[in-house]
Amino acid sequence: MNSALSNDNMKSKIRIASGQGFWGDLLEAPVNQVTKGEIDYLVMDYLAEVTMSILQKQKNRNPNLGYARDLPDLMKRILPICVEKKIKVITNGGGVNPVHCADEILEHAVKLGVEKLMIAVVLGDDIHDRIDELIEAGAELNNMETGESIKSVKHKILSANVYFGAMPIVEALNHEADIVITGRTTDTGLTLAPMIYEFGWDPKDYDLMSAGTVAGHILECGAQSTGGNFLGDWMSIENMAEIGFPIAEAYPNGEFVVTKHDNTGGKVSEETVAEQLLYEIGDPTDYITPDCVADFTSIKLEDLGNNKVKVFNVKGKPDTEFYKVSCSYDDGFSTSGNLTYSWPQALSKAKAADKILRKRLENLNLKFDEIRSEFIGYNATHESLAKKIDEDNINEIVLRVSVRSHDRKAITSFGKEIAPLILTGPPSVTGFAGGRPKPSDVVAYWPALIKKDLVKPQVRILNLS
Repeated sequence: MNSALSNDNMKSKIRIASGQGFWGDLLEAPVNQVTKGEIDYLVMDYLAEVTMSILQKQKNRNPNLGYARDLPDLMKRILPICVEKKIKVITNGGGVNPVHCADEILEHAVKLGVEKLMIAVVLGDDIHDRIDELIEAGAELNNMETGESIKSVKHKILSANVYFGAMPIVEALNHEADIVITGRTTDTGLTLAPMIYEFGWDPKDYDLMSAGTVAGHILECGAQSTGGNFLGDWMSIENMAEIGFPIAEAYPNGEFVVTKHDNTGGKVSEETVAEQLLYEIGDPTDYITPDCVADFTSIKLEDLGNNKVKVFNVKGKPDTEFYKVSCSYDDGFSTSGNLTYSWPQALSKAKAADKILRKRLENLNLKFDEIRSEFIGYNATHESLAKKIDEDNINEIVLRVSVRSHDRKAITSFGKEIAPLILTGPPSVTGFAGGRPKPSDVVAYWPALIKKDLVKPQVRILNLS
């Protein structure tokens, strides 16, 4: 294979471990990954579209914030182990402030007595302050789903981030970074990057790029590929309290084995891996990333037993000329209120209360973009698909009414109409707590595309030596 990259110490196999599937995932998972067995890389995915807007709001209030706050404390716990075992850490937990996140980790390293540490941060994805400049340069940034012009929401944008892929992380690893902290990098890029780096893969070999991308897709949601949230025979999953997170044993030819540490709970099987492969994909023949377009229909799985599943035969196509941009913007206000109605006729009581509330809102001439009523215990999950139920066998129903509006006064007025239902509506009601529900900001999502030549990632090296 002709490689566009080179690594004099090319390995025959590397073990890449997933440590977080989202911001708020099991705090012990990354600790277990570095202590319960041998790994070479720990990759941790913290970001989602809504997370970026939350982090941007935090940074707006305090310029030292804007990253996953658990990350520095976690690194304080595992850094001595990672240094001793030479485990490299790659994470997008830097959010909208990866430099300050790295600075805090370096401060912990000094206090821990770590003598040598190199952290690389990937910058350039945050284009929040460059929107006008980029539009003038030819970036339309129109909504890729509706075609609507970004000008309609430009003044309300909270965050705007480009999805970079694996290559800036590869550059960081080429600088011999021990820890790589990025902003909005694709979830799959966190896993693909060490494969490119260690095996000297050519970025134009799209089958290999796609193989690494598929590995990243399997790891990105943490324990969801080791039995968590499993829709199959979920009752057969053992020791979920100590579930092991997935590990990809990767090889230079693009094949890899999904597994977990032996002394952990959960399960790795063809079914758990296949279910994760189907998670959050559109057209399975065109899984588009900044690095390649992977064909998920080409993937072959072989259950090797003993919590090992081989993944191979992955095919891919060239990457596109675009990056995806994830924007968030203010879109009004919302709030919700709950009341619980007990047996007998719990559902009938809840439905009557909902009807009374809506009539009162109408009489007050309050305007809402949406009013949504859910009857928890009956149809909150399946809505119109919910089966009819026998009220005699229902102990209780929770009525949850949610409203959304660009008029904050309407939302506030709605909050004042929930409590009165206790004494001016159907009987046998409880569950009202916390006072009047308060308005909260609605954050809407704006996906767009931007040509790759308009934005460039930058890698900054921070040293402790």
